[in-house]
This record gives sequence, structure tokens and C-alpha cells, in this order.
Amino acid sequence: MEEYMLPCMHKKLFGVECMGCGTQRAAYMVTQGDFVGAFKMYPAIYTTALLFAFILLHFIDKKRKYHKIIIFLAILNAIIMVFAYIYKRI
Repeated sequence: MEEYMLPCMHKKLFGVECMGCGTQRAAYMVTQGDFVGAFKMYPAIYTTALLFAFILLHFIDKKRKYHKIIIFLAILNAIIMVFAYIYKRI
């Protein structure tokens, strides 16, 4: 399956992983049932999944307003991504 995954252009060009490196592999690990491994690969995988779920709900369910939840999850996801990136670099 990894042979079909998209390569990180940031890593190819600059030789350094970006803040999103590991997302595809972590998503694949979640589908395989390796939840702990997915978290170790990319700690923001679960907040990213929740964010996309609420964005999808926002487009499907027009009666309810999901703006505050989406903004909160986006900020939380960004914070987790930054801290995980810093932690990986140390």
C-alpha cells in the first residue's frame, strides 16, 4: 500500500519533514486497526479525522451551525501539529 502513497514534496525538496508528514501512513494504520501506532506516527490524526467529519456534516446538515466546532478543532489540530513537529525535531 505504501507504494501508492503520495510523497512529501517538502521533504523531497528540502530534506526535512513537514508538519503533515505521516498523515497518510497514520490514516492507513487506523484503517488497519493500529490506533496506537497511528497516534505515534502522527498525533493529530484523530483531531484531523474529527475536523473532516464536522466539515462534512457542515455541508450535509445545513440546519445546524458547526462553525464554532470547526474553528475549535482547526485550532486544536494546528496546536497538536506544531507541538508534534517540535517534539519530532528535538
